[in-house]
Amino acid sequence: MNSKLVMKIIAIIALVAGLGVGAASLIAPLGVWLGAWQFGTGFQILGAVNPYTGWVGLTCLVIGIVLLLVAKQKHMENGVMLFNLAAGGALAAGIAWYIPSTFQAPAGESYPPIHDVSTDLEDIPQYVAVMPLRADAPNTTVYGGSRNMTPERNAQLQQEAFPDLVPQYYEESFQAVFDRALAAVDEMGWELVAAVPEEGRIEATATTFWFRFKDDVVIRLREEDGRTRVDARSLSRVGGGDAGTNARRLRRFFEIL
Repeated sequence: MNSKLVMKIIAIIALVAGLGVGAASLIAPLGVWLGAWQFGTGFQILGAVNPYTGWVGLTCLVIGIVLLLVAKQKHMENGVMLFNLAAGGALAAGIAWYIPSTFQAPAGESYPPIHDVSTDLEDIPQYVAVMPLRADAPNTTVYGGSRNMTPERNAQLQQEAFPDLVPQYYEESFQAVFDRALAAVDEMGWELVAAVPEEGRIEATATTFWFRFKDDVVIRLREEDGRTRVDARSLSRVGGGDAGTNARRLRRFFEIL
């Protein structure tokens, strides 16, 4: 077997290995999208593949570079092609590594095991219009009402982890802020469920990209001391901890507002 053929086979093996872990990582959320399995099964697939994705990607990249250098040394014309094959495997493995990073806590950061955050911890904003949509949701809409949790403990954990989640005040009129809040909901890409100006209430549903998790948001506006006060709450329908997703969502909302 000549060296040119051997190098081609190695490049193809690298491509197949990368595509294999990449396909497994894409199949995990795809099965959830298509209703073939629950998100727990998707997480299990990712958990089985993810520990190897970095090593596979790095190995494919190294193989591609070595093949390119050897091809140039031997004056072979297919060096770039061999590199591209192996690099394709590295790219696929990189995608497989990237997918979990989009919904996991960043390295070195930890978050409390909560999935419900609110800017008002004394008078929690309540859901109304989204309640029928949560009929089959495992998580309750009672703040801190999940298993092994209490409202007091949930509030304590939230304040320790996200002390910046507090009521926001605006000098503009109630209607102006209400309209801006609706525009912010649209910019965030949430599905608007209800907008009730007379109650100062906006409800919307945010859907995560990979695993299609649905989290519900309620925004409450009130006139207070000549200003407009805005509170917001974000609550996951499934899962225990949320890796800080709900808090980041509210932060982003207020940044836009």
